[in-house]
Amino acid sequence: MTPKPAKNVLGTDLVPCSYDPLTGWYRDGCCHTDENDHGSHVICARVTVEFLNFQFERGNDLITPRPEMRFRGLKPGDRWCVCALRWAEALRAGCAPPVVLEATHERALHHVTLEQLQQHAWSAVG
Repeated sequence: MTPKPAKNVLGTDLVPCSYDPLTGWYRDGCCHTDENDHGSHVICARVTVEFLNFQFERGNDLITPRPEMRFRGLKPGDRWCVCALRWAEALRAGCAPPVVLEATHERALHHVTLEQLQQHAWSAVG
């Protein structure tokens, strides 16, 4: 199923987050979402070792490969559509990873503010 066109947190068209590793609720490279995505995988983050370790300590293992789920395991620097509540939890703990605003779905604003995201903005340009 192809998701309908979506907007990012800046109000423009949502752009892909990552094709390598292939991310997203639909595994289409974008942080698209729908009513079945209870984790709200809408924030395009450039993961850090601190974030990966923080998640691992809380039982959310993003490091171990799981080929049966088409998941190779993340490494620092990978871009990944992370759960908005997991990102907010990391923000409160002081280890929120940088985000790609253009690739972060507008639904993220149901969980965090644009200002919080902007304070952690990362861009591949420059």
